[in-house]
Amino acid sequence: MGAGHDHGASGGAVTSDFRVRLGIAFGLTATMVVAQAVGSVLTGSLALLTDTAHALADAAGLLVALIAATLVLRPPTSKRTWGFRRIEVIAALGQATLLLGVGVYAAIEGVRRLFEPPDIPASELVVFGIIGLVMNVVSIVVLASSRGANFNMRAAFLEVLNDALGSLGVIVAAIVIATTGFQQADAIAGLFIAALIAPRAFLLMKETTAVLMEFTPSGLDLDDVRRHILELEHVQDVHDLHASTVATGLPTISAHVVVDDGCFSDGHAAEVLEDVQRCVEEHFSVAVPHSTFQIETAQIRERESSAVRHP
Repeated sequence: MGAGHDHGASGGAVTSDFRVRLGIAFGLTATMVVAQAVGSVLTGSLALLTDTAHALADAAGLLVALIAATLVLRPPTSKRTWGFRRIEVIAALGQATLLLGVGVYAAIEGVRRLFEPPDIPASELVVFGIIGLVMNVVSIVVLASSRGANFNMRAAFLEVLNDALGSLGVIVAAIVIATTGFQQADAIAGLFIAALIAPRAFLLMKETTAVLMEFTPSGLDLDDVRRHILELEHVQDVHDLHASTVATGLPTISAHVVVDDGCFSDGHAAEVLEDVQRCVEEHFSVAVPHSTFQIETAQIRERESSAVRHP
């Protein structure tokens, strides 16, 4: 006897409002990329070049996020039972990979320029830094209220936030160069931007990889889940217990639950199934409304084990 249980499987779905916000942020970031690219050519600044590359990665990430936000709304089908829900995770992983590449380049070039600093025109540099900062601040305001909606929106928000800090670093470097003539300030700002990028990229890669590898959802202790199920009346054993995350707000769990032999004849099997489903949905800090449990007797369990040992 087995059953699936699904309440609120649409949690975390991206609405059209998110797509509008992503579209605005992408337009602003793409415009900024063009402006900063021109500025990096005119000034030769590493900080501005790094910030431009960072913004380019952000723009690409926002475009992917926008596409993902559109695909994720497509309904499930018999061939795609989860629809495109997981595409937001793949998109976030792609953004993290892009950012990591930018961070590595900025670190290597920044160290080189500490020893061979080029002459940087501070006045032009500060103008392009301000342009980047203003556009990033507008993007932050646009995305702020939706930043916790899913992996995609979180990645998009963190991208423009860190890019704003990068633009601020460009402005500070320009001011230092203008007032002191310390040309290495540009390389230091580039290294600062790289330091902003790398930890965020690693964290996002870790979280999205955990989802793709179907690790247990963060905050859900399967040993605790097993103990609580075993405490239910008529339950003898729990095996093949698995939990994973399909997408933001959609954890799932499945298991085989061994019950007393008489449960299928006295009607208790259905009660046990209902109790187990209610347990995982209501008892733990991470609620799992989508669950699939196979209810079986010890005799059935023994037949399954024998079939595995003697195929």
